[in-house]
Amino acid sequence: MRRMLGRPNRSLALYIALPFVAMVLLWQTVSLWLAHDAIDQSATRAIETELLTGRRIFEQLLVQRAERLGEAARLLSSDYGFRSAIASGDTSTLQDALLNQGQRIGAALALYVDPDWRAVATTPLDAAEIAPLLAEARALQQVRSDAAGEGAAMQVPGLVMVGGRPYQIVAVPVRAPRLIGWVLMGFSLDRALLDRMGEITGLRVALALDRPGASQVIASTIDAPLPAAPLQDVRCDLLLQLHGEDWQACDFRIRLASARADAPADSQTLHVVLARAIAPALLPFRDLQRQQIQLAVVALVLLALGSLALARRFSAPILALRRAAERLGAGEIDAPVALPDPARTPQDLLRLTASFEAMRQAVRQREQHIGRLAYWDTLTGLPNRAQFVDRLGERLAVADARRPLAVLMLDLDRFKHVNDGLGHGFGDRMLCEVALRLEPAAQAAGGLLARLGGDEFGLMLPQADAARACEVARALLATLQQPLRIDEQMVDCSAGLGIVLAPEHGTEPEALLGQVEVAMYEAKRRLAGVLVYQPSMDSRSSVSLSLLSELRRAVLGNELRLFLQPKVGLKSGRVLGAEALVRWVDPARGMVPPMQFIPFAEQTGFIREITRWMLATGVREMARWAELGQPLKLSINLSTRDLLDVDLVERVDALLRQHDVPAGRLCLEITESAIMDDPTRALQTLQRLSELGVQLSIDDFGTGYSSLAYLKRLPVDELKIDRSFVMGMERDLDDARIVRSTIGLAHTLGLTVVAEGVENPKLMAMLEHLGCDEAQGYGIARPMPIDDWLPWVERWQAPQTGAVKLDTDFQLL
Repeated sequence: MRRMLGRPNRSLALYIALPFVAMVLLWQTVSLWLAHDAIDQSATRAIETELLTGRRIFEQLLVQRAERLGEAARLLSSDYGFRSAIASGDTSTLQDALLNQGQRIGAALALYVDPDWRAVATTPLDAAEIAPLLAEARALQQVRSDAAGEGAAMQVPGLVMVGGRPYQIVAVPVRAPRLIGWVLMGFSLDRALLDRMGEITGLRVALALDRPGASQVIASTIDAPLPAAPLQDVRCDLLLQLHGEDWQACDFRIRLASARADAPADSQTLHVVLARAIAPALLPFRDLQRQQIQLAVVALVLLALGSLALARRFSAPILALRRAAERLGAGEIDAPVALPDPARTPQDLLRLTASFEAMRQAVRQREQHIGRLAYWDTLTGLPNRAQFVDRLGERLAVADARRPLAVLMLDLDRFKHVNDGLGHGFGDRMLCEVALRLEPAAQAAGGLLARLGGDEFGLMLPQADAARACEVARALLATLQQPLRIDEQMVDCSAGLGIVLAPEHGTEPEALLGQVEVAMYEAKRRLAGVLVYQPSMDSRSSVSLSLLSELRRAVLGNELRLFLQPKVGLKSGRVLGAEALVRWVDPARGMVPPMQFIPFAEQTGFIREITRWMLATGVREMARWAELGQPLKLSINLSTRDLLDVDLVERVDALLRQHDVPAGRLCLEITESAIMDDPTRALQTLQRLSELGVQLSIDDFGTGYSSLAYLKRLPVDELKIDRSFVMGMERDLDDARIVRSTIGLAHTLGLTVVAEGVENPKLMAMLEHLGCDEAQGYGIARPMPIDDWLPWVERWQAPQTGAVKLDTDFQLL
């Protein structure tokens, strides 16, 4: 069951390694994210610093341009020819001089004015543009620059608006030696300036005038919309989209000079935007990030491989145990569990592996023991019936006319008398000696010898016909001709032996065993030694099948009848109950005697069906008696097969509950032989019946063996003395002594004593004299149909036993 609760089928090593890899992966992801965020912030700050540096360079560039203009204007004003032209009033010469000097330094405009600031010569402005320019230039000589801190709009001297465009103007006085005029030169803040700025700093620049709602761009190298809202402070964290790239921009102001005090504020401020592409700035960091990611991936792979290797190292013993457990579950218990390397395995896993190997060895030993119990006879060491049947089935699968198979069955003569007279221990040693004698002969014949049960032995002979089987059978019997010496005692041993052939007589193992058993018992009956099975020996089998079918019909067709034989108390003379006896009324044959079908029913196991019928009928009748005011007891006999029925106790309990009959009114009688067939299981069944409150009785006491040994262990309430002892008391004092001793023994054990076979009042008087409790027999009443029972009980009168004269010798017992 490796898939549980819907989980995927992963190896143990993965379950161990994955958490560590996941934790490291999480840590690496967080680290890379923090590094990425730090890099972005660092890049933003670096670009911001670069933009602020660009601002200072832009302002420095304006200062340098102002210095160039001033130097050029001073050079022109100090030129002798220029002053001579002023003195002579040669306007054309002045115009040429201004044009040449302006072109030489790249000035956008140049003009000369008199001391009263009236234009004398200009280039290239027309008359309409001169007046505002002169007013602004004159104001420049009177306005001082205000120092401004970083973050505020800068005022650059000489920066004025002319015709809607910003110009950087310088004015230099011309003296000879007195002031004779002014030379004005100016640079236009145009695209050329922005390109120059880009060459120096690599930044994109845009110049604009602030207007409500938007910015009026004057010159720009930024092909993107500028920020719409005017800003009061320097901002270097603005973002722009230019050709699909992200750019960071810095926005600051430069204040323009103006001659008019009432000029609008937005016309006095120049809006300057510097922009820097973000991607190039991030490129070095991205390379660093890629290297960091590569290192993280390599570290993660190495960690995963290392964790997996380490996990496999620790999980290998566990996986080996799992495979060993699977083999063990599949029944492969011979392969040992490989012990891992002690130097590379934790002690706990080593102990676990060693414990599992010890468990495997224990399971293997138990399996071998169980297998031996299942397929080997523990007494003789020979194969048992189960193994013999299995091996026989294998051989029968390939048996044919060219490869015949013979099965022999041997049963010892008088073995029961050996057990009864010398004890079971002696009988067991005798069986071992017989096995030791038979085994060499069986091996010499190439057959398989087995103990089939009790004193029965079976031999399977492959490739054997009838002649060969008879030859081996006679050899087996010959080995038993010599007496056996057991415990310094000589025992003669003989046997009867049957033979069956396959495929001549059949091809089913159980069928062949049944047939060879028939031949074996026929050999014992005829004292023939060895007999080969003949179908004529088994003619009773068809009769048996017919009888079994008829018995089934009798139970289903209500052909069975319950007869009752009374049981009376010897002291009180009252009727205490009855023993239930079954009779069969066949429609064709009439009343069938019990001896014609009860032994057969016991042999075939159908006795269980008859017992079930008797229990159901008897308990129902007891309930009816109680309703009529006669709460009498009823005794019902149980056979050996009934005691081995696992459902017997539950069935009895259910019947008593169904009919509301007290358990103490039901008495179940068992014979000693029924108990001795399987004492352990019989004792368990009797114990459970006793716990229900059912009365238990030992029937035919004294005719079995080992009675006293088991009597003290049985939970019985009643003991019935066999009729053979009771009926002989009138003629034989020994029988009377046996009955007296049995009564004393039973009373000592706290048991009630019932005597069977009471034929006359004298026997009743003798039993009463000996202290017997109850009696039953023909002298009281013969078995009667159930319908005659209650009328008989009402008519019953106890005989006058007090008037019976007992023999003197009997009274002296």
